[in-house]
Amino acid sequence: MPAADLPARPAPRRTRPPRGGRALRGLVRFTTLMLAVSMVTFALVGLSPIDPVKMNVGQVSYANMSAEKRAQLRSYWDADAPVAERYARWASAAVRGDLGESLRFSRPVTDVIGERAAASLALMAAAWAISGVVGVSLGVLAGAHRGRWPDRLIKGYCFVISSTPTFWLGLVALIVFSVWLGWFPLGFSAPIGQSASAVSLGARLHHLVLPALTLSVAGVAGVALHTREKVIDVLESDFAWFAQSRGESPRQVLVRHGLRNIALPAISLQFAQVSEIFGGSILVEQVFSYPGLGQAAVTAGIGGDAPLLVGIALASAAIVFLGNAVANILYGLVDPRMRQGGAHGTLR
Repeated sequence: MPAADLPARPAPRRTRPPRGGRALRGLVRFTTLMLAVSMVTFALVGLSPIDPVKMNVGQVSYANMSAEKRAQLRSYWDADAPVAERYARWASAAVRGDLGESLRFSRPVTDVIGERAAASLALMAAAWAISGVVGVSLGVLAGAHRGRWPDRLIKGYCFVISSTPTFWLGLVALIVFSVWLGWFPLGFSAPIGQSASAVSLGARLHHLVLPALTLSVAGVAGVALHTREKVIDVLESDFAWFAQSRGESPRQVLVRHGLRNIALPAISLQFAQVSEIFGGSILVEQVFSYPGLGQAAVTAGIGGDAPLLVGIALASAAIVFLGNAVANILYGLVDPRMRQGGAHGTLR
């Protein structure tokens, strides 16, 4: 039979996996992540040489206690129980929504995290937005002026900032803008001596500006340098040269064709730095005495407060997981091809 008479094979059809299946896989990954984070955090706290009873009671008070009182406190806080046994008891209660009681704050862990999370999320969201907008803008500007003075200036700034510790930037910002100029308060999230209900939104924003700017500075460098490379790749691509041959200027090529091509890498990098911003917030909150999750994590680590440390670790992991999930959703909005069969599609 001649090849011309053979019936044509149907074109491969892309199928999209059911939404329920994707949601179930996401739930399984999230549950596995939470389980792994809790186990590793408990193991690390158990290997720590810090004595939680002595650190939370105080060395002087602990030295003056009777042996019976010490044994009572250690039994109450499960200080002498094996790590596996403590984790099993904690996990059985965590399934019911009880993350235990903080040793340092003498309050339920959920209450401490809920109180501190609002301040930390406001700080991280402001820093995340600033670093993304400024970083992408500087990257586009540097890539569009490759080799000229704007490019050299932006690259120099990025290299210097990338090698500068965040806590040092915070100390310099405090000295310059709070001590010398007096533009911002020295720290905290609200004026000292005022109740939380009496603090206005303007006062809270005034206390938020300097820590947020300090936290965003370090994130700007990575976003700017990555965006710069993508802009250069777009401007040197074949379709960019073809567009210029048709009479379009480099600026028109960048605006009409380049921004969409750098959107996906920019989104990916922006959401990938959620974990970096959370890690940097720990140092920034310490420098500015900002009462957030980062400061609570340091306090819990010094006191060997395993329930609070595990709760904060779970909260931070959930924030990073949520950032990646939002990034996947935005991928599909920016590039509809990403929605075909998840990331790559399935051929049948």
